[in-house]
Amino acid sequence: MTTIVDNAPSDTNVADRLGTVIDEVIRPQAAHVDREGTFPREGVDALASAGLLGLASSTEVGGGGHGMRTVAEVIERLAAECGSTAMVVLMHYAATAVVEAHGPREVRTAIATGGHLTTLAFSEYGSRSHFWSPTGTASVVDDGSVRLDARKSWVTSAGEADSYVWSSLPLSGDAGPMTLWLVPAGSAGLSVTGDFDGLGLRGNGSRPMTAEGLRLPSAAMLAADGAGLDTALGAVLPWFLVLNGAFCLGLAASAVAEAGRHLTGTTLAHTGAALRDAPVTRRDLARLMIRTDALRAFLGDTLTALETGRADAMLRVLQVKALAGETAADVTDGAMQLCGGSAFRKELGLERRFRDSRAARVMAPTTDALHDFVGRVATGLPLLDEANR
Repeated sequence: MTTIVDNAPSDTNVADRLGTVIDEVIRPQAAHVDREGTFPREGVDALASAGLLGLASSTEVGGGGHGMRTVAEVIERLAAECGSTAMVVLMHYAATAVVEAHGPREVRTAIATGGHLTTLAFSEYGSRSHFWSPTGTASVVDDGSVRLDARKSWVTSAGEADSYVWSSLPLSGDAGPMTLWLVPAGSAGLSVTGDFDGLGLRGNGSRPMTAEGLRLPSAAMLAADGAGLDTALGAVLPWFLVLNGAFCLGLAASAVAEAGRHLTGTTLAHTGAALRDAPVTRRDLARLMIRTDALRAFLGDTLTALETGRADAMLRVLQVKALAGETAADVTDGAMQLCGGSAFRKELGLERRFRDSRAARVMAPTTDALHDFVGRVATGLPLLDEANR
């Protein structure tokens, strides 16, 4: 696994710029985005204008040159305010990792300067959450261009992104298990084929997409034919899994903070005691805090393993989303119980965080798949059987 180090020049105002966008746009619109299931376009555009969508892009093309640690902090803060916006940006950064490594300079520059939103298009109807086994096809046609045909089951920012990092079977049957392509939005034959009215992350635009006779130049291939799985595992997966850990941390930490405010500020009229005055209530809040702080420590150690090229870096990357998904689900559930009937009201924002936290368990690779991967690594087996490669 490639060592990922934050070599960016000092940029102390990243947090300040992010804070301004959160205060002025993202936090005020979070409830509306969730309630109406609308894509957070204004928030995404504000992040782009503030130079935050290009944080992970190379300074060579005008980007921030930041590594995963800085980007994870951004995702954590966004998730604490609006899970939908955080997921859109998370997928953008994960796709950017591939484009930075293998994409054309003009697209890299557009991403770096905030003029281009990208995303991943991996999951398919035929293979569901097994993103490493695409069923969509790629074939060379008479004029030398490439034809893509596929039914993608979930694509974040579908119909909103400017490009899609798209997986398919390889052109050559013996080349390898998967090939990646950079598909521009608006390509003939590319369509959004469904709506999303989900439990959580209601504004992240995750909708099915179809490619039917979509034509691309052969230069749209990202890396070599058949090398898509190695690219996905080496470039995409670390960013995706670690940023999911930060996403879950943001949800859990904000739920704990909201629960703490509620317990401190709510008083029983007939006794004059605040909810925090009950020892059992304090104990339960402490348990949620400890779970959340343990996740923060594990995420920090995962980032350190990546930055230093530690031998257990891959293991930590696989573990962090599994731990984070379960932690966020349990902590937000516990915060709902602590706050009682008040938690069911929209204004606290706890029920929104509770719903958003459910996504990590089922988002590919699922928690069950990650547990299997961790067990395979721990016992010396390859991550995937040869039949899946």
